[in-house]
Amino acid sequence: MKRHHYEVRVDWTGNDGDGTKSYKSYRRDHSIQSAGKPEISGSSDPSFRGDPARYNPEELLVASLSACHMLWYLHLCAVNDVIVREYRDAALGVMEENQNGSGEFVQVVLKPVVKISGDSDRAKAIALHHEAHGLCFIARSVKFPVEVVPEIVQVAEAGSV
Repeated sequence: MKRHHYEVRVDWTGNDGDGTKSYKSYRRDHSIQSAGKPEISGSSDPSFRGDPARYNPEELLVASLSACHMLWYLHLCAVNDVIVREYRDAALGVMEENQNGSGEFVQVVLKPVVKISGDSDRAKAIALHHEAHGLCFIARSVKFPVEVVPEIVQVAEAGSV
């Protein structure tokens, strides 16, 4: 079995001088880094005193699920003669917060809209979403349901009549 390792550094950047003296005395800002890659500016969800201009962990989790599914799907299309011209997902995650402040995701819905060439097999394009979901590393690692609701649009090739 192959093992893959992922090293990420997270640095809290929200100390305004008093540290965590009180709940309101610090910002939730942080940076996420991995060697040789651009830094990601993070914070908490604005509901938890976070900066709405920065990504929060919940958004990054939903984005990870969406990106993993997309990458598997594109691979499967490439090896199954389905030509994808455009792929866009409007993913939605639902997290429930408990009375004690804890919470958990209860569902993520991926809603990819995929444009394929007019001569690609539409039924196969739809079926490959199911296969991609079963292969997605991230979806296989979470304990909540991840639903995929794809829309396939066939587009005429340039120069076609």
